[in-house]
Amino acid sequence: MSRRTFRRRRTPVNEVAQIGRHHSAEPDLQELLRRVALGDERAFASVYDAVVSPVLGVVRAVLRDRAQSEEVAQEVLVEVWRTAPRFRADRGTAINWILTTAHQRAVDRVRSVEAAAARDHKAAQLDRTPEYDEVTEQVEARLEREQVRRCLRTLTDIQRQAVDLAYYRGLTYREVAEVLALPLGTVKNRLRDGLIRLRDCLGVTA
Repeated sequence: MSRRTFRRRRTPVNEVAQIGRHHSAEPDLQELLRRVALGDERAFASVYDAVVSPVLGVVRAVLRDRAQSEEVAQEVLVEVWRTAPRFRADRGTAINWILTTAHQRAVDRVRSVEAAAARDHKAAQLDRTPEYDEVTEQVEARLEREQVRRCLRTLTDIQRQAVDLAYYRGLTYREVAEVLALPLGTVKNRLRDGLIRLRDCLGVTA
């Protein structure tokens, strides 16, 4: 099957309707479709020339976009070639059958474009939305930090300083003792008592 380029002239929708009512040309188009159904490429070329403008007009009225309209019109003509055996003259005229196909194809394209846009929008929203587990971990970590801060406020100043130096800044017991200017044994006792109070406050079981 040969492919032909579209004519550049746009056929107005009202002219398309008039073509659909032009009965004098209808018997020829119907006969041509019968021959197309048998695989006659020359008959298809004649059908193509006869209907390409009204098909493009119907599609353009739905899609508005010229490039998409030409693409869909081409698909319609290919479908006419492929489905010509399905045409039933007792159910309507050949031109109406073709233009109905054109309209359905155009509507399908609009729906497809809208569905794709909706999917892209949803995907973009999901990309900007943290996963449930990530949110849960962030909340739990924040709650834990808040609880630790609250429990640290229940310690004495020396206990809190010793815990901060030993467990948050990584100092050894001896280094903590030097920073606080306290005996090593006192620092160990303060740390032990402070950790016990923290454990109780945080509800940690041994």
